[in-house]
Amino acid sequence: MPHDNRSLLDSTRREFFANAGLSLGSLGLASLLGGKSFAGPTARTTNPIAPQDGHFPAKAKAVVYMFMCGGPSSLELFDEKPKLRELNGQVIPKSFVEGKRFAFIKQDAKLLGSKRKFSTCGQSGQTISECLPHLQTIADDICMIRAMKTEVFNHGPAKLYMNTGFERFMGRPSMGSWVTYGIGSEADDLPGFVVLHSGPRGPRGGTPLWSSGFLPTTYQGVPLLPGADPILNLSTPQGITAQQQTDFVSTLKDLNGLRLQNIGDPEIATRIASYEMAYRMQTSAPELMDLSGETPETLAMYGITDVAKPSFGRNCLMARRLIERGCRFVQLYHTDWDHHGNPGTELGKSLDKICGETDQPSAALVKDLKQRGLLDDTVVIWGGEFGRTPQGEPRDLIGRDHHVDAFTMWVSGGGFKTGQCVGKTDEIGYYGVEDQVHVHDLQATVLHLLGLDHLKLTYRFQGRDYRLTDVGGKVVEKLLV
Repeated sequence: MPHDNRSLLDSTRREFFANAGLSLGSLGLASLLGGKSFAGPTARTTNPIAPQDGHFPAKAKAVVYMFMCGGPSSLELFDEKPKLRELNGQVIPKSFVEGKRFAFIKQDAKLLGSKRKFSTCGQSGQTISECLPHLQTIADDICMIRAMKTEVFNHGPAKLYMNTGFERFMGRPSMGSWVTYGIGSEADDLPGFVVLHSGPRGPRGGTPLWSSGFLPTTYQGVPLLPGADPILNLSTPQGITAQQQTDFVSTLKDLNGLRLQNIGDPEIATRIASYEMAYRMQTSAPELMDLSGETPETLAMYGITDVAKPSFGRNCLMARRLIERGCRFVQLYHTDWDHHGNPGTELGKSLDKICGETDQPSAALVKDLKQRGLLDDTVVIWGGEFGRTPQGEPRDLIGRDHHVDAFTMWVSGGGFKTGQCVGKTDEIGYYGVEDQVHVHDLQATVLHLLGLDHLKLTYRFQGRDYRLTDVGGKVVEKLLV
C-alpha cells in the first residue's frame, strides 16, 4: 500500500487524532474556562503557562502555602480548652470515639490537657499560645480556621489529600499545578509553581505532593535548592559558549515546533517551554537566590543570621522574592511536627524547637508582604495535613495521636477576612461544632480568590472530567471579605 494511502492500522494513535484535527492536548485544554479552547493562535500555544484570566475577576493573584508536615497540635497552639485540662487523665467518653480509628492509640486512651499558656491577642482577640509569640503580633492580620476537617489519618495520604484533593498515589495534580494550569504565571524567567524545603528531611509523600499528575508536566512544581545552583543541571556545560547555547535552544525549538504541529501532544509544548525557561533561568535563578541586596533589618525580621545557611526563615524570604517576580504558587515544606511523645517528638522541648524555627519567619512573611503592598493580592496559608487528638499517647514523653475531625489552620491576605476566627470545636477539641471547613472547602475557597470556579476548573482524563475538589467542596463565604 502506498505511504499516502496506508490503512488506519498502520497509523499511530497520536497520528490518528492529530490528522482528525482533535489532538488530546486541545481536548484537555478546551475544558478550561467554560469550554474555551487554546488550540488557536494564542499565547498558550507557545507558552503553556502564559498568564490568562480566570472565570471571573480575581481578588488574589498568587499563593504562598506554608505546609507544616506532621500535623501541628492545635490544642497546644491555637485552641485553648479549659475543660480538657479539668478532665486530664480521665478516659474519653465512649460517645466521642465510637466507631473511630486511630493511628496508634486505643479508644480508651486518657485525655490530655495542654500545659501551654494562651493569650488574647490584637484588637480581634485571637487566642494564640505562648509557643507562637511572633504570630501573636499579627493576630489582626490573620484569619483562624478553627474547625478544619480531613478524611485521612496517615501522613503520606493525608498530605496528598490536602495538596491534590485525593488520598491515593494515583497521579492527581496538586493545587499549585491546578492554579498554574488555570491562570498561568506572570513570571517570565522563573517557574510558575515553586517548592522549597526546610527541616532535616523532605515531606513524607515526596514529589507527588507537587506533581502535575495527568496535567502536562509544565504545570508541576519545581523544587529550588539552596546555594548558587538552585536547579540541578541548569548551568551551561563547560566548553559551551553563549552563542552555541543560543543556537542549540533555537534549533531545538524549531524541531520541537514541527513535531508539535504534526502531533499536537501537549507534552511537546511543555518540552519547548522547559528548554526556553531553563535558558532564561541561567541568569534569573542565581539572582533570585542572592540575598546580598536585602537590608539587615529585613534579614533580622526573618531571623536570618547567615544568608547562605538553609532555613525556614530563608525560604520565607525567598517566597516573598518569588512573589515579587510574578510566580503564581510558592509552597514551603517544613517537617518534624509529628509529636507522638517519643524523645525528640514530644510536646515539650521538641514543640518549642519547631515553633522557634517557624514562628518568626511565618509572621515576618505576612508583615513583609503587607509593608510592600503585596499582601492584598497574595493568599497566605499555614497548616499541616491534620491535627492531634485530645487524648494523650502513652509513650515515654507527652504526645498526641493523629486527628482528622478538628484542627486549626490560619490564612491571610488575598481577599480573606482577617482578624476573625471561623469555626468552633467542642469543649475538649474533638469535633467541629460550628462552621466546619472541609479540606475541599478550603481548596474551593482558595481557587475562588484566584478567580477560578472549582466546579469548572476541570481536565478530561481517561474518559471523565477531574477537578481539585473531586466531588465535593464549597466556597466558605465567612472567610471572605
